[in-house]
This record gives sequence, C-alpha cells and structure tokens, in this order.
Amino acid sequence: MSDIDFQVEGILEKDHVLIPDKNMQNSLEQKGYGEIIKKNFFLKPFESLYLLYTNKLKLVKGKQRINFDSMMQECIKFDSDALTKFLIYRDLRSRGYVAKDGFGFGPDFRVYERGQFGEKAAKYVVFGLNEGRRQKMGLLQKQIEQITTMGKEPVIAVIERRGEVIYYKISRIKFLENKDQLGSSAIEF
Repeated sequence: MSDIDFQVEGILEKDHVLIPDKNMQNSLEQKGYGEIIKKNFFLKPFESLYLLYTNKLKLVKGKQRINFDSMMQECIKFDSDALTKFLIYRDLRSRGYVAKDGFGFGPDFRVYERGQFGEKAAKYVVFGLNEGRRQKMGLLQKQIEQITTMGKEPVIAVIERRGEVIYYKISRIKFLENKDQLGSSAIEF
C-alpha cells in the first residue's frame, strides 16, 4: 500500500516526526515526504500518520513506542482537521499521487500529477470538506478563485461519514443574483 519499501525510524516532537538518519531523509524526500525545518528533516503529521497506518514508521517519544491511535490523538491536539487531512492524504497516496501541504484553505494539499513530483509544479489544490459540515458559498467561491488565479485546478475532496473520499473537480462559480447576500448563504455537503 505504501510507496516506501523500508522501515522509517522517527522521533515524535509535538505533532511532527524528526527523521535523524540522512539516508532515510534522502529516500523519503525523493518520494515526496517531509521537509527541512531549521536544518532538521521532519515529516508532517499527515505523512507520519500515513506511514504508521501502512506499518512503515517506527515512532518513539523518549523510550515509549507511539502507535497510530496515540499519534492521531497527539495530532488532534494541534490541529482539529488532523483526521480529515489524514483521510485525504491516505486516499491520494493510495492512488499514486504525491501531496504536499497546501496554501491555507483549511485541510488542503498541493497535488502533483503522477510521476511529476520534482519535475513540475503541483497541478491541483485539493481541499477537504466533511459531509454534513456547512460551508459558506462566498468562502467557497473565494477559495476557488484564489486557487484558479494561482494556475492550479481546484478539487473538493468530500469525506463521507464512513471515511470514503469523493473528489469533485470544480471551476469558477459566478452568482449573478443575490450577490450582496453571498457571504451569508451556505451549502451543506
């Protein structure tokens, strides 16, 4: 299931995972994982959760081994969208895509075409909405416009109650009537 063919060893620091081994860092980086923060190589929380889920990460904090459930609880302390991000990330990775942190549209990712990571810029910005959660149309329209302006294709990932992810490729929305009430209307997924 995972694209990593070796056991990654990491140390939990808050909700990020430090990877001290240089060889592991290089291998992970080539496959689209992690980033360097203050000269150290860290996995993002959603990356760590995915590698724990696929049994490719041996994670410790001090002398204590950290499992998937413990890591999820830790991540939720820092980010209430941690589960949503993990579900989207896991689904994208299982479909062969490389996904990196997005641009701040909530739970969002920059997603690269298959085989294009490291060669071309991300083609899509995928942002998540949980089924049953209300979203203001004005905010949704603004996000779509911002993503399109960046030259990326906006994709909404709707997470169903069972955890299944369904993707909708979208384009700019134009609402001609009731424009001054746009910010107050909401749509439910």
